[in-house]
Amino acid sequence: MLEQIQTWLNNFVLSDSMISLISSSVILILSVLALRSLLGRFIRRSVAATELRRKWLVQSRNGLLLLLILGLVLIWGEELRTLALSIVAIAVALVIATKELILCVIGTLLKTASNSFELGDRIQVKDFRGDVIDQNLLATTIMEVGPGKITHQRTGRTMVIPNAMFVTEPVINESFTHDYVFHVFTIPFKREDDWRGAQLAFLESANRHCAPYLEEVRKHMNRIGIKRGLEVPSVDPRVTIQVPDACEIHLIVRVPAKSGERGFIEQAILTDVFLNNDFSRQSMTTQTSTPSLATHDAGPGQQRHDRLPE
Repeated sequence: MLEQIQTWLNNFVLSDSMISLISSSVILILSVLALRSLLGRFIRRSVAATELRRKWLVQSRNGLLLLLILGLVLIWGEELRTLALSIVAIAVALVIATKELILCVIGTLLKTASNSFELGDRIQVKDFRGDVIDQNLLATTIMEVGPGKITHQRTGRTMVIPNAMFVTEPVINESFTHDYVFHVFTIPFKREDDWRGAQLAFLESANRHCAPYLEEVRKHMNRIGIKRGLEVPSVDPRVTIQVPDACEIHLIVRVPAKSGERGFIEQAILTDVFLNNDFSRQSMTTQTSTPSLATHDAGPGQQRHDRLPE
């Protein structure tokens, strides 16, 4: 070991320019130290007030330190410039090589700062949709929900999303209200179908299925509205109409549901309505051509009610 050190020292040779720079640096350091000592003695002898003396000592020390740094920068300026160019070249190469990793870290900072989602939330990023089950500095793991964007059942597959995607793509959080959410699904009908009767049937079924927890949902939404300063929407189930083209009418059903039971409540309402009703044009024609006894005995308002499906 000693022999290796001795060999390295024998082979170590400084150039004349390097010796000149080191000598200039040593002279500067010694000059600053000597000047500090002289100034310190002068201040201690000349200034009687304690506070003023301490103030001058601190300021002289900081001033001489700044002078030393500026002197060293001037002496070593050329070498520092060469070193800076080398560092910049290395930094550029490093950034190019690790661009994706840097974007992942930036995406992590962005989603943390914006509080985009938490563990357990159901999110959608581009074509990826599922429940967040893990997240770290570089990636987020979700349990896939699908297929498609309107299905609410897990497929059993996991997807690892690089956090870099959160920098360039919007994040849709379907669990913003956490325990209870608003679930929306669409039922298409032809223009000639009994969509009026379907609207009443879906509204009645939605009210019946949501009644057990409707008040609890209302209280939960009120708490979220107060916490986030938002206007609380109505939590009552509703069925609205949409006309995508001249031949179709879509019923948009919106119901409050527990966060993990969106698919369950949708299937329960659909099964309940379509199991007990037929809204086709043929069914409407049959009901119109076959009046019941109640139709003969009742008034006009009751006749229209009897033609509606139960």
